[in-house]
Amino acid sequence: MALSRHFLPLLNQGRSHLSFTPTVLNRSAGSALHQHSRSPSTSRLFSFLAAQRMSHLVEGDAPLRLLLIGSPGAGKGTQSARIQDNFEVSPISSGDLLRRNIAQGTEIGKRAATEMKNGSLVSDEVMVGLIDAELTKLGSDQNWLLDGFPRNMTQAQTLDKSLEEVNQPLNLVIHLDVPESVILQRIMDRWVHIPSGRVYNMTYNPPKRAGFDDVTGEPLERRPDDNPETFKVRLQKHHELTEPLLDYYKQRNILVSLAGNTSDEIYPQIRDLLQARYRPVEEAKAEAQV
Repeated sequence: MALSRHFLPLLNQGRSHLSFTPTVLNRSAGSALHQHSRSPSTSRLFSFLAAQRMSHLVEGDAPLRLLLIGSPGAGKGTQSARIQDNFEVSPISSGDLLRRNIAQGTEIGKRAATEMKNGSLVSDEVMVGLIDAELTKLGSDQNWLLDGFPRNMTQAQTLDKSLEEVNQPLNLVIHLDVPESVILQRIMDRWVHIPSGRVYNMTYNPPKRAGFDDVTGEPLERRPDDNPETFKVRLQKHHELTEPLLDYYKQRNILVSLAGNTSDEIYPQIRDLLQARYRPVEEAKAEAQV
């Protein structure tokens, strides 16, 4: 198991650090680890323990098959981009896949466009079909990161069945646990380039030119439901759908919840978790002896 330098002082001080944190770590047999404290020290300790607990999933040559879950505005896009910048992971965004297939006029894209034109949500069958097609392109030996789907239990079970059939089951689910008050403030500052789905925030990720997309120069817009009243309803609905989903992945022992107010607080926890999977054994042993 890889050890990061900032964990060693905690471990060297003795194992008492592992025994008095029941509100931070769920230590019941076979359960996933959950972090509820936003203390930096417990966040670092949690990241190490979560990586240690889940290392059996990726020992050997098993590729990473990661799902990001979080409330609208929790920073899934930001975290996905950072993971891609630092690890060899292929992104699979359900929203991007949907837009691309519709634009390219693929067979499954036409089905999705027809459903949307008729005023319906895109069916689970079509969404899973989009993901299946993307996985086929990537190949079974690639690491991948999925976000935007599934969003409820039915979708999760449908996706799992499909992934099992191609022998690419999920082996890690990261839940981004961000306070609702923080998310609501982010939404008030959010502007979107609708055609591409690129999201900007005037506080921490503003466009280079106010009001315009960095890539195309086209105008940015606010989503119609990006207001506090409407968004609170969306968050409530999200929680109702997501709680059973989190329990489902917890039972499979592949869920890790990482808490923080900002993406900068949460990403180091993600990095530490993934580094334990990617770093060579020799490097880990050498650092552990420091």
